[in-house]
Amino acid sequence: MASVIEKTIRKTVTTGIVGVSKVSAALKTRSDDHPYLTGVHKPMTEELTLTELSVDGEIPAELDGRYLRIGPNPVTPPKPATYHWFVGDGMAHGLRITDGKAEWYRNRWIRSGDVSEALGEQPVPCPEDREPGNANTNIVGQNGRTWAIVEAGNSPVELDDELETLAINPFDGTLKGPFSAHPHLDPDTGEMHAICYKADTMDTVWHTVVGPDGTVVREEPITVEHGPSIHDCAITKNYAIIMDLPVTFSMKTLMAGHPFPYRWNPEHRARIGLMPRTGTDADIVWHDVEPCYVFHPANAFEREDGSVVMDVVAHNHMFADGHDGPDGSKSAFERWTIDARGGRVARTVIDATNQEFPRFDERLAGKPYRFAYCMAAEGSEDTPGLINDTRLFKYDVESGQRQVHDFGPKRHPGEFVFVPRGDGEDEGWLVGLVVDMNDDSTDFVILDAANFAGDPVATIHLPHRIPPGFHGNWVSTA
Repeated sequence: MASVIEKTIRKTVTTGIVGVSKVSAALKTRSDDHPYLTGVHKPMTEELTLTELSVDGEIPAELDGRYLRIGPNPVTPPKPATYHWFVGDGMAHGLRITDGKAEWYRNRWIRSGDVSEALGEQPVPCPEDREPGNANTNIVGQNGRTWAIVEAGNSPVELDDELETLAINPFDGTLKGPFSAHPHLDPDTGEMHAICYKADTMDTVWHTVVGPDGTVVREEPITVEHGPSIHDCAITKNYAIIMDLPVTFSMKTLMAGHPFPYRWNPEHRARIGLMPRTGTDADIVWHDVEPCYVFHPANAFEREDGSVVMDVVAHNHMFADGHDGPDGSKSAFERWTIDARGGRVARTVIDATNQEFPRFDERLAGKPYRFAYCMAAEGSEDTPGLINDTRLFKYDVESGQRQVHDFGPKRHPGEFVFVPRGDGEDEGWLVGLVVDMNDDSTDFVILDAANFAGDPVATIHLPHRIPPGFHGNWVSTA
């Protein structure tokens, strides 16, 4: 544990760096439109509660719960010269569906300290040893509670069922370190597993486990170098999978006035670690992989021979160009085979089309599975940024077959989530938001997973445009 003197030195040095960063930021200018503040990404300016929603088709009576989605939405106009999509104030969106009806839509800013101040509100409860920071990347439900989460050090934020912020809440005080934007729920144990990092800690990340009762039961340190940005992870029956890839903390970037201080680092060893779920740093078996970056895996599982399969969307680089958001890298849906004894990861391209946000039937997390769903991201001059295509893909990872659902011109889907209807992996719905730039509106679309390319089962129309965000989930009432 650091001494009081060490802590004082670190705080003083950090304060000085932040000061230099602020001066550098104040000097920056730009003349072009920021792709994540204009067009499809133009922020909303108010909180809404809508209870009279137009519906095409018939909402399945079996759907009973809330669709929740979160993303960046600055509460006050930021300076375009220094804005990065990943650091915008969080805004949660929700649809409550029951008895074949859409009861309500709501959007609410996450009440970080800065947002509460900007809105002229009293700050929400926050432990004295925690910063009332932002949460804008994922929104999950566990054991009847709702959490807005982010990575790199900020604490989880607890929301009520109607998306009002309750508190900055590190899992009722049981979380001692940072958390992640991507915990993975083990369907057999009810535990959430995550690999977590902290922006001011260069040499350690953590395997953190939240028990089914919502309290943290494990924060196991893992030795790293250079402060890697580990956005996501995966689990199998026996392992937590660590993706230690060459996007790392950049002091140069921070001091130049950019608020998102992570850059492509070709000097950083790209490796994948298999950590026994109850093991320690010494038990991890590392495997080299060709340099690339992965925001999101689909699923992972173990084969009878002991090897591990993990399907991912892999980018050939990330944050090498520009400072607005994800750069113009090339991505592909790939299958990675990890020997489990060390050596090199074998990579096989399933589909070389640019894409992101892979999802699957999460009842099969850590187990063999068949179907994955991804958002196409081929891009166009008319729609810059990551949310720029009109298609979703469905993959049969056993046969290699790809199906396409195209929403039509200027209709842009984000991440779609699988909601089970029956026991079969293909028995269920895919749900998500589609931004319609033809009339600046948004649709919540329900697809039949077994009839993926067919017409939607139902479409709930929202009269305004919801800026594309990051992640959403279906939280069942049951």
